[in-house]
Amino acid sequence: MRDLNYGHGPKAPAYVGRPGQHPGGGRAGFDYLIVGAGFAGSVLAERLAASLGKRVLLIDRRPHIGGNAYDHHNDDGLLIHRYGPHIFHTNSQQVADYLSRFTKWRPYEHKVLASVDRQLVPIPINRTTVNRLYGLDLDEAGVAAFFQERAEPVPEVRTSEDVVVGAVGRELYEKFFRGYTRKQWGLDPAELDKAVTARVPTRTNDDDRYFGDSFQNMPLHGYTRMFENMLDHPNIKIMLNADYREVAREVQYDNLIFTGPIDEFFDYRYGKLPYRSLRFQHKTVEREWFQPVAVVNYPGEDVPFTRITEYKHLTGQVHHGKTSLTYEFPSAEGDPYYPVPKAENAELYRKYQALADATPNVHFVGRLATYRYYNMDQVVGQALALYTRIARAEAGATGEAAREIVGIAAGRVAREAAEGAD
Repeated sequence: MRDLNYGHGPKAPAYVGRPGQHPGGGRAGFDYLIVGAGFAGSVLAERLAASLGKRVLLIDRRPHIGGNAYDHHNDDGLLIHRYGPHIFHTNSQQVADYLSRFTKWRPYEHKVLASVDRQLVPIPINRTTVNRLYGLDLDEAGVAAFFQERAEPVPEVRTSEDVVVGAVGRELYEKFFRGYTRKQWGLDPAELDKAVTARVPTRTNDDDRYFGDSFQNMPLHGYTRMFENMLDHPNIKIMLNADYREVAREVQYDNLIFTGPIDEFFDYRYGKLPYRSLRFQHKTVEREWFQPVAVVNYPGEDVPFTRITEYKHLTGQVHHGKTSLTYEFPSAEGDPYYPVPKAENAELYRKYQALADATPNVHFVGRLATYRYYNMDQVVGQALALYTRIARAEAGATGEAAREIVGIAAGRVAREAAEGAD
């Protein structure tokens, strides 16, 4: 195991002592053991330590903080995202304000192209996409009519195929969605819940932004620096390469926050929850630029990967003569990334949720612990909402302390977090 305190400047690593000891004296152990140093665990560690004065031990089985948002400089000095591209966007001003305490931002609006019919066209499908693919010159009304003529509405929208075919017709469904979805999920869209493709819109105008959120930015110095700043607090101790069960046996703590897979926590009592994983192939090429945008999707099943990411577009880094790429290969094996959205999986999760609800002094938060696909901002919102409930329970529903706490993470943040993936 590795223990340390992240931060900047010449500070010594924090020490996680033997059971019964506490750095600096005082009562032994920790108020909170938090499992997982991604967004959910790190936000809660910061809030509990900085606002409530709690002693927190934050652990992760990986050798770094930041979870899947972890970024670092590769051997060529290029800043890359180890676990694929992470683009921050939100409509929550509270979430944006909270994270802005720990980072400055670089304005960035994400644009994605898809390789279809031997050309690169915008995705989500928009007016430009239709006109390029079909050699047309339609205005917005013409594009709307184009979609309407080809749409095949179904009586009840249940699957991902129903969503797309009902909106734009079978031909565009085949070109853009069917192959990509089959690669990504290992299942045909007709077998997947409608939520999978419901989050990808179509447009009749030329808006080629992938997201429409009011706040679209990238951390100026990267995600890892943001996490380092967030966790730079004397009440937070960090232990990496750490197995939760080993630590739980050796360290005294009063409360547990668990952000890992909920089925793993309960020793797979009802069986494993299905996930899709990813394999990443990182590559540096000796050229200034490789592709015109950060991400190019490859929907065709004749190509084994789903997309290529070029990070200089995301980071704004100037690095002459070289650029770094990541090829993504979906997989049935490996780290859990995406809960598989099928009715039987949701039912299996509900059994684990019932166990979680009956487990005292343990909070389950984040993607893996709640078996939901959340965007980064939604995970932050969920964590802030949990912090608010904890703080209210300690401070009571009235008083200045409670009002100050609720102001940090109230209302809209909690509602957005509860809505699930956008």
